[in-house]
Amino acid sequence: MIEVRAARPEEFEAVAALRWRWVAERDGPPPGVDRGRFVREFAVWAREHATTHRCLVLVREGAVIGMGFLAITPRVPAPQSFSRTSGDVQCVYVVPEARDAGLGGRLIDGLLELAVELGVERVTVHSSSRAVRACERHGFAVSPLLLQKVVLFRPRR
Repeated sequence: MIEVRAARPEEFEAVAALRWRWVAERDGPPPGVDRGRFVREFAVWAREHATTHRCLVLVREGAVIGMGFLAITPRVPAPQSFSRTSGDVQCVYVVPEARDAGLGGRLIDGLLELAVELGVERVTVHSSSRAVRACERHGFAVSPLLLQKVVLFRPRR
């Protein structure tokens, strides 16, 4: 049986290992970055940001085999509501050996259900080309009003 649920604090190391695996799968192992240190620091970060970055995991037989985050951002108040938020689906990942069975879609659905529970106004996603169709199957659509600009990224060490 596979379960989609909120990540437990003690599972953040497993989530961090999935994040490392995803980056290594896509770009190769990050040069000059210690995997163990990354896992430890990511787990601390996830615990410290648990209210703004809600993590869901896919669990099979006690093992974390997938993850996804809903980043929650406060929005500027409107006359109708001072309490507004938007969400962004981030880092949806399923281990390669469990792909193509609808599990990524289950994570996306879980993140969208969480957004509804939290009263989020809108949810965006910056998808990989592989996941565009999955996102579309779960209700995401291209918006001519949502623009983006890539700015210089400088990793902190």
